[in-house]
Amino acid sequence: MTAVLTAARAEALFTTALATGSRPAYEVVDEAIRAAVRAHGGVRGCAADVAAEYGDYPELAVPRMLWALSVVELLYPARRPRPQQRWALVA
Repeated sequence: MTAVLTAARAEALFTTALATGSRPAYEVVDEAIRAAVRAHGGVRGCAADVAAEYGDYPELAVPRMLWALSVVELLYPARRPRPQQRWALVA
């Protein structure tokens, strides 16, 4: 299952001008995602543009989203929740 933040980042990356199949550096991807979110009026705007591309060009949208997801998952590894600490009472 894809985390919500991972999906939002991938949708934003999908809408950028970065080439499908490229392996850009973290700084490039991070700035591209931020710029896409601003340009599209937020993550919902990015999601709407992704949906439009799937409707108009599904044969191009699928590989582009697979690329975007792989880049985001590589550059933004999921954080695992820390185990809860058990506090010992000291007498």
